[in-house]
Amino acid sequence: MVNVVGTFGRSGVHDYVLLRASAVVILAYVLYLVGFVTFADIDYFSWVGFFSLTLTKIFSLFALIAMLVHAWIGLWQVLTDYVKNTLLRAVLQFLLTSTAFVYVISGFVILWGV
Repeated sequence: MVNVVGTFGRSGVHDYVLLRASAVVILAYVLYLVGFVTFADIDYFSWVGFFSLTLTKIFSLFALIAMLVHAWIGLWQVLTDYVKNTLLRAVLQFLLTSTAFVYVISGFVILWGV
């Protein structure tokens, strides 16, 4: 079996399962946020109170990590399919994956700073 360094999982099936699982987590998080926005009077204090809940913080971090996994696998698949220049593909993958890591780190700092 060939191990590809750029993928997140160990094989295509593992990547497929990770991609679908991360999509389900992101969907659940979006529905959680939509539920809050739909049934709450939105003002600064309710928003801060909502994101001060430990459940919301943990779920938000879980969604951010799912976004990172989803982006990592998706970027690798799209870039290997459509960008044939190896140097350009490596630079794009590095920049875009680094951006996803910055999102996760920023989300962690923002969430636990509330």
